[in-house]
Amino acid sequence: MPKRKPPTRRRYDTDLTDAQWELIAPLIPDARAGGRPRKASSRELVNAILYFLRAGAAWRLLPHDLPPWQTVYYYLRRWQEEGVWHHVHHALVLADRERCGREASPSAAILDSQSVRTADQKGATKAMTRAKRSRGASATS
Repeated sequence: MPKRKPPTRRRYDTDLTDAQWELIAPLIPDARAGGRPRKASSRELVNAILYFLRAGAAWRLLPHDLPPWQTVYYYLRRWQEEGVWHHVHHALVLADRERCGREASPSAAILDSQSVRTADQKGATKAMTRAKRSRGASATS
């Protein structure tokens, strides 16, 4: 009996292209040694995470041709705790700066004092205090 090809899933707009995947693939950790082997590939997990984040739907509404929502949620949270997304974001920023013909790492930063909030403001503590009840007039009498 001839071997059947596994069914190909439909391509979503949020799926990574081959070039995008090659850029971030080294930053995505492999499955941990020991335990049950991972059924879904790292690329499929990243594609499912991107689909979920873009669609903004409930976890249980993840399409059935993507890995199970529990697996996708587990890896999203694990990679978040391990700082994987921070490293991916940093690599993408550097690649985008180089693509635009700029230096990969900026040599200076400018902060506008009008847009930086300070910790000296008293408004935050006033907003946290409990409102005082008026003793002169009562709404129930």
